[in-house]
Amino acid sequence: MSERRGPVGIDALLERVRQGYIRVGPREAYEAARAGDALLVDIRYAALREKDGLIPGALVIERNELEWRLDPQGSHRVPEATGHDVRAVVICNEGYASSLAAESLHRLGLRRATDLIGGFQAWRAAGLPVVAA
Repeated sequence: MSERRGPVGIDALLERVRQGYIRVGPREAYEAARAGDALLVDIRYAALREKDGLIPGALVIERNELEWRLDPQGSHRVPEATGHDVRAVVICNEGYASSLAAESLHRLGLRRATDLIGGFQAWRAAGLPVVAA
């Protein structure tokens, strides 16, 4: 018999999904991408990218397409979706939606998927590279 769970608030849900993987900070994500050990994936919507800029080298995939583009078995995958061992670092604006997105990637078998603590705003605050959209 399966355990029944009642409604859960978003804060509790975020805490639960974040226990399933290790999140990374801006500097760690930057270094991993530079070393070729991580694929930075920007899921922010266009208006935020236009307003705040882009992370050089990050793959832009809006949230509603993420699973289709990163599923290595999918017919709509991007060339970078080479296998289930890809370390995707999902980046949203402030590090909330990216947690839910990383958890969804885990469900597809992308066990190295993670997200950026603090999102794009933390990246920019750390003084890491940003270019105009």
